[in-house]
Amino acid sequence: MPIVGPLYATLLSGHNILVYLAFLCVPLTYWVLYRTRFGLRLRAVGENPKAVDTAGISVTLLRYRALIITGVLCGLAGAYFSIAQGNGFINNMTAGKGFIALAALIFAKWRPVPAMFATLLFGFLDALQIRLQGAVLPGTSWQIPVQFIQALPYILTCVLLAGFIGKAIGPKAGGVPYTKER
Repeated sequence: MPIVGPLYATLLSGHNILVYLAFLCVPLTYWVLYRTRFGLRLRAVGENPKAVDTAGISVTLLRYRALIITGVLCGLAGAYFSIAQGNGFINNMTAGKGFIALAALIFAKWRPVPAMFATLLFGFLDALQIRLQGAVLPGTSWQIPVQFIQALPYILTCVLLAGFIGKAIGPKAGGVPYTKER
């Protein structure tokens, strides 16, 4: 096929099925968070669990359900690391990618679609550091140190978080245990 064939051969084929599953999870997550009753309650629990409790909804049950969903999504990410990227389990296989994922979440201000684009940006930086290893500066015979190139995604992550996102405020009750008043 003249147009679809080269596009499929260069961009789409060759990836693991978990990559496509991750891209499908983004609109699904957006829909669940912003278009369902569960998502509304979940966002409310993140901001003001006392109000949700007053409405007669179990805060603990809702948080456990969210934790189960998070565990499934993290399990998919771990499956990608061990099956698709590394072809096996080794120590330190994530190599700081959890920090970059957290930075992408903060950079996207806790929204699913911008978080996908932030992770694509950080993935591009990671691919760029692999591509630039052993590169020579133009016009000179100096080689860029490999350690600097490998640290480039982490440096740019810190620069982006420190200077370009403005004020990113997370959920007020995120990470705060809730005890029901009697």
